[in-house]
Amino acid sequence: MKDLMYPISTLVLVLLAWLGAVYVLGVPAYLLPPPQDVVERLITDFAFLMRHSAVTTFVTLLGFLLSIVIGIPLAVSIVSSRIVDKAIMPWLVLSQTFPKVALAPLITVWFGLGMAPKVMVTFLVAFFPVVVSSVVGLRSIENEMIELADSMKASRFQKFWKFRMPLALPSMFSGIKVAVAFSVVGAVIAEWVGATQGLGYLLLSANSRLDTSLLFAVLVCLTVIGVVLYYAVEWIERVTIPWHVTVRLKDRI
Repeated sequence: MKDLMYPISTLVLVLLAWLGAVYVLGVPAYLLPPPQDVVERLITDFAFLMRHSAVTTFVTLLGFLLSIVIGIPLAVSIVSSRIVDKAIMPWLVLSQTFPKVALAPLITVWFGLGMAPKVMVTFLVAFFPVVVSSVVGLRSIENEMIELADSMKASRFQKFWKFRMPLALPSMFSGIKVAVAFSVVGAVIAEWVGATQGLGYLLLSANSRLDTSLLFAVLVCLTVIGVVLYYAVEWIERVTIPWHVTVRLKDRI
C-alpha cells in the first residue's frame, strides 16, 4: 500500500493541474473537458467501451505473443550462426526506418480488412525490441562461463539451455516489457486503417466529431490496458528469475 501512494499522489497532482487548466484558465470543454465529464462518460458508456477494449486487447495480445514466438527463435538463430547474423540483422535494423503508420495501409491492401492485418502491424511494432534484447542477452555470457561448461563436457545444447538462456532472461524480459507497451501502440495504429471496432477506431471517430470526453475516456482505457499488460509481464519476470539482481533490488527499495 505504501508503494501505491506514489503513483496515486502523481495522479492527484495531474488531476489538480487538469482542474486548474479547465476552471482557472478557462479552457473550453471541447478542447479539454473537466475530469468529472470523462469519469461520467466512462460510467455511462462502460459496456460500449469494454466491447471495443476487448477487441484492442485481443489484437494487442496476438501481435505481442507472435513477436515473442518469432523474435526469440530468430535471435537464437542470429547468435548461433554468423551467416544468419550477417544476412538478417542489417535488414532488421533497416526495417525500423520505415514508419509503421505508412506501412499499415499497404498491409491492409495485401491482407484485407480482417484481424490479420491488425495483428501483423502490431507484430511489426513489437518485434524489434524482442529480437535485439534477446540477441544482446544471449551474447552477454562471460568467457569464464563457457570455459566452465567446457570443463563439464557440456554439449552445445546444454551450453545453450543451462548457461546462455538463464543469463539472457533478464535482457529478454527488458525487451519483452518494451514490446508489450509498443503492442498497444501498434494495435491502435492498425485500427486507424480500415477498422470498424476497437479503441483506435473510437479515437478517430471521437476526434472527427470533436467528442473530447469520449476521446479522453478511450485514452484512459488504453492506459489501463497498457499498465495491466506491463505489470503482468513484470510479474512473470519475478516468478521466472527471482534470483536476478534487478528483482532483488526492487524488493529492497
